[in-house]
Amino acid sequence: MRVPIAIASLWKQYTSRRGLFVIAGPCVIESESLCLRVAESLLKTCSKLGLSYTFKASFDKANRTSAKSYRGPGLEAGLKVLDRVRRELGVPVLTDVHTEAQATLAGQVAEVLQIPAFLCRQTDLIAAAAATGRILNLKKGQFLAPGDMAPVVEKARAAGGERILLTERGTTFGYHNLVADLRSIPILKRLGFPVVFDATHSVQLPGGAGDRSAGEREFAPVLARAAVAAGASGVFFETHPDPDKALSDGPNMIPLREMGALLQQLLAVRKALN
Repeated sequence: MRVPIAIASLWKQYTSRRGLFVIAGPCVIESESLCLRVAESLLKTCSKLGLSYTFKASFDKANRTSAKSYRGPGLEAGLKVLDRVRRELGVPVLTDVHTEAQATLAGQVAEVLQIPAFLCRQTDLIAAAAATGRILNLKKGQFLAPGDMAPVVEKARAAGGERILLTERGTTFGYHNLVADLRSIPILKRLGFPVVFDATHSVQLPGGAGDRSAGEREFAPVLARAAVAAGASGVFFETHPDPDKALSDGPNMIPLREMGALLQQLLAVRKALN
């Protein structure tokens, strides 16, 4: 059993001007074995490439299109899975929270707490997550301009949050579509914190399949390369051994077997900038 990385050390990796960090994993916790398999594979790949890696998975997907869709194992069971991943593999973990109570409990396990895009203006949720002392990942709402994240950052800082990531994940563009405006990356960077590009959610087609979202996973690598070229400090991916059988967000997820080649490309882009 390995010791998970300390918060201060992880933050140092996130703020390195020369490095590129990776946040990746399945959309939702389907099983403990799946999480361990994905995390171990990505850890091995990132270690080989010299990339900082953080595992992500959700214990509860509270914003599914349909009430019949799989949401996850729930808070208690999900946090046990995440804790096993971090302790067994020694990797930091990220998970999203939807309520103040969830933030408090998840903050006892996860190194990074994520505020979902739909909830990025929820003051009490942001304050509760900041109060844990964990790193915060504030996802830009699909309904916001990048500059509109300034008040969100101020809410987090007012509550004591000083270690903050800002994530671009596309902006609503008509019905069932998102557009990734890469001008968002330098604009968000003006707020003084590392900027992450969520490549897989940016190619999601919300509600595009009627009772569930659709997606165009073939464009996720294209946008990821462009985002790194635009100055993103980190990249965020949802990945699965068999996306077509994933229980959430399969159409926009990248097959696990393709992640190694993609990360090599992104590293090459990053090195070209330095």
